[in-house]
Amino acid sequence: QVQVAESGGDLVETGGSLRLECVASGRIFKVTDMSWYRQAPGKQRELVATISNAGQINYASFVKDRFTISRDNAKRTVYLEMASLKPDDTAIYYCNVEAISLSSVLADRPRPIEYWGQGTQVTVAS
Repeated sequence: QVQVAESGGDLVETGGSLRLECVASGRIFKVTDMSWYRQAPGKQRELVATISNAGQINYASFVKDRFTISRDNAKRTVYLEMASLKPDDTAIYYCNVEAISLSSVLADRPRPIEYWGQGTQVTVAS
């Protein structure tokens, strides 16, 4: 019913930049929070950044002004601009979208549910 698809992952050199994109589609009534997470090999998935539909933003401490999250509500798209990339940034980056589906509204039980994408690989070469 709701699909989430990321793109933009690639292999880059240390100090390089990438722009990730995530699009939510399907039978959506409303998108609320949109977030980026990442999971490095052998590590737990961790939050990178979140942006609400009102534009409130929170970043993980390790971002340290290197990453910028933004969104286009009309396109149901969230972006993650990453600069000054380090080998420690190597991970699969996942998009998480909190959305209220049309079916839940039609069933008179509107509630936000989190949906995940399949992830996009970011590799930073040292």
